[in-house]
Amino acid sequence: MLWLAGTATLALGALVWSVAGQDEVVKPDGMNLVGDFFGAAVRPRLDGAFISLVLLSTVTTVSYAVLGTGLSLVIGLVGGVLCSQAWWSSGARSTRRRRAAGLTAFRLLLVVPRGIHEVIWGLILLAILGVDPLVPVLAIGIPFGAVTAKVSSELIDETGRRPYEALLAQGASRTSAMLYGLLPAATSELLSYGFYRFECAIRSATILGLVGAGGLGFQITLSFQTLQYDEIWTLLYAVIAISWAADRWSSTIRRRRQRPTRAGRDPVLTGSILLGCALPVFAIWWVGLDLAVALSPRAWAAAGDVFAAAWPPTLGSGGFSELVVEASITVIMSVLAGVIAFCGGALLAFPAARLSELGRARSGHPLAISLRVSLMLLARLALLVMRAIPPPIWALLFLFVLFPGVLPGAFALAIYTVGILGRLMAESAENLDGRPLRALRAHGASEVQVFCYAVVPAAAPRFIAYGLYRWEVTIRETVVVGVVGAGGLGLVLQQQLAGFDYGAALSTLTAMVVLTIAVDFLSAAMRRSLR
Repeated sequence: MLWLAGTATLALGALVWSVAGQDEVVKPDGMNLVGDFFGAAVRPRLDGAFISLVLLSTVTTVSYAVLGTGLSLVIGLVGGVLCSQAWWSSGARSTRRRRAAGLTAFRLLLVVPRGIHEVIWGLILLAILGVDPLVPVLAIGIPFGAVTAKVSSELIDETGRRPYEALLAQGASRTSAMLYGLLPAATSELLSYGFYRFECAIRSATILGLVGAGGLGFQITLSFQTLQYDEIWTLLYAVIAISWAADRWSSTIRRRRQRPTRAGRDPVLTGSILLGCALPVFAIWWVGLDLAVALSPRAWAAAGDVFAAAWPPTLGSGGFSELVVEASITVIMSVLAGVIAFCGGALLAFPAARLSELGRARSGHPLAISLRVSLMLLARLALLVMRAIPPPIWALLFLFVLFPGVLPGAFALAIYTVGILGRLMAESAENLDGRPLRALRAHGASEVQVFCYAVVPAAAPRFIAYGLYRWEVTIRETVVVGVVGAGGLGLVLQQQLAGFDYGAALSTLTAMVVLTIAVDFLSAAMRRSLR
């Protein structure tokens, strides 16, 4: 566990470094502004005209999220299988070296789109396609698909392989063995992650309003420019509501799948399938999506102009040394945010999880039961609010009380990521096998002993896998907190794209992709050390 101690030391060093170069860190009068912002939460704007605008913007945001999620799931499921060790380690007639080369090639192929944040994809696509509904769909679908492929491959590799290997031994093809031996066992986790992707797409569609996508993000931007906090909270409540709806939909489907009805056909599951098929059709009609835009001569000509301007890549005004310094700031910010988020997510995950589904005794004193339920609801509400508020808004709030620098950006990403990791960890805990827990209780173990010796060890590998995955994502999300002066590659890249310096932007993008590759291999090594 040397890597765990090393990570903690690195995070402590990052915190010290973040405050060492600043004369002042905290603004004494900043809490008044924060109080004004949160005070507006109890008096949002609710007049009819504004509510109508919010509803129309909500439908637009959800439509982009649905289409982006659909594209990402197609890319992610196919890519997840092809990037899994299970696919390449068994059943192949080629040599071990060729199998390793195939696995590495597919993983590297997905690193490039995964290493570029959806906001950057939006800016690039905006320069090629112009203001078009296809921009936010592709900006969400391409990077989300690559991320989904990575996480899906890890979930597949974490699943027991005995049924898969047994089918291969009986002569089944790798495809058949994967479909019938591995994917069914991983379905609950994959389904949970699919709904999580949808919830993330809602937030990304909100953030992409900054690049002309419209919807809730665009309206939040207008309200922030005029400091209309009451309007901002109305719009944020809309984001929270649709995030809650996605979360409830996910939880309901997972519970229904685990407890099928006696008739064998659950109307809720059937209705969910029909709704899942109808939503993309409605979304295409609502936003007026036209795929022909991507194939038009104008788009191809614009793409050619962008790539011609970007090649050959150049260094910015600060040269290579600036690139190295900004890359270091990006890593420091991501490590600090990631460690805080992992600790916070793990602490809130177990209170937020329905561990009664794993066999915890449901009887007991009514007051104790009420306390457990209240704690679960409060934990879930806290996680929902944390992840529903986009990182730029958290960054601006921290900027009220902290001077510009790494800390506001790191704390903003940490709070946002706590909400995400807490949700993923809670659902992972709910998906655990309840038989070992019931066996320990049957032998007289206390609830504390069951939790320490059955729940925590079983949940730890998935918790760490999600934490390492979010570290990689946090590196990309430093792009969206550049507004607080946190620095890093994200801020440099935004400035280069705004100045149409595509050659320097390509160099900065390459540096971000290299960081993504490094974190990818490092996280894989950490996971292997835990097996």
